[in-house]
Amino acid sequence: MRRFFVFLGVVFMTIGSAVRAQEVDSMAPLQKSSWGDAKNADITEYIPEISIDMRGGYRQDFAENAGRFYGDGLYLDINGKISPHFSYSLNQRLASSYYEDNSGFEGTNWLTLTYEVGSFAFTAGKDALLVGSFEYDAYDLDTYYDMNSMFYNMLDCWQWGVSAAWYPSDSHEVIVQAANSPFSYGEPNLFAYAVAWRGYWDCYESYWTADMWQFEKGRYVKALNLGNRFYVGDFTIDLEYMTRAANVKGLFTQDFTALVAPSYEWEWGRAFAKFGYEHVAEDLPYELAYDAGNHMFYGAGLEFFPLKGDKDVRVHAAWSSSNWGLNTLDIGLTWKFDITGAARHLFGKLDK
Repeated sequence: MRRFFVFLGVVFMTIGSAVRAQEVDSMAPLQKSSWGDAKNADITEYIPEISIDMRGGYRQDFAENAGRFYGDGLYLDINGKISPHFSYSLNQRLASSYYEDNSGFEGTNWLTLTYEVGSFAFTAGKDALLVGSFEYDAYDLDTYYDMNSMFYNMLDCWQWGVSAAWYPSDSHEVIVQAANSPFSYGEPNLFAYAVAWRGYWDCYESYWTADMWQFEKGRYVKALNLGNRFYVGDFTIDLEYMTRAANVKGLFTQDFTALVAPSYEWEWGRAFAKFGYEHVAEDLPYELAYDAGNHMFYGAGLEFFPLKGDKDVRVHAAWSSSNWGLNTLDIGLTWKFDITGAARHLFGKLDK
């Protein structure tokens, strides 16, 4: 923990120095890179955005008659630019009881370097597998595990790999990805491939993917994931269908997840609900660590934002249940400490 506070001190001093340097000459030209870029500092922001995210609370399990205070984890989030074309992103679990891998980066959710040129972007590093689902795509601390599908909770999504994106217009995004398979568990020669389409409109947003996850030599799980989000005033409705199979003939009948998740948001709060159904056939050749059968999961909750016009502090209450015996109430607090913003504010005051 002492190292963590030393790190915060270094970050504050570094950002403060950068802020002061930027104020001295905000129009100073940057050093020309090997890619032939020469931009002004006022055009591209090179001070990284750094924050600390945390969630904790109390969870009551009515089925087991057991309650416990908990912490979901402490996350470090860093995003920034190296040059006008190169950007980086890091999300590091400083403390968490979830996720393990064998790469030496067990605490890293994602660590990526992206090169953007024109309407294309190329990314390398550890990142989430492309799976067309808004439930799956949510940030760890913005989702409620007991209310999620078993597919979400069991798929090992953080993998090393590469991806390329094409942005033909402001409303469309096409991405291809090659990465380690979620079934590799550190073993070599098992890979995952995906192609994704994302669409953005005022009343509708799509996130669709076709995936292949290798689970043994020459054999793949084929997956089709169709995430759909509709906007009607202050209402948002997610309709999602995700299906998986080792052979194309069984793609829509062997292993699938369907869910609907409506929500309503206003200035200081959000009400949300979810209902989902999963079917898993017997004797599948691959394993996602949950039992065969028909599973239903559902729940509802409220979020409250006590800071006016700011969602950096959130209070929640979420009830979750299922047909396999789950029945829980989760009450907690999520907060985000914007280190970059705090350093800007602090050193700005000191300079007055």
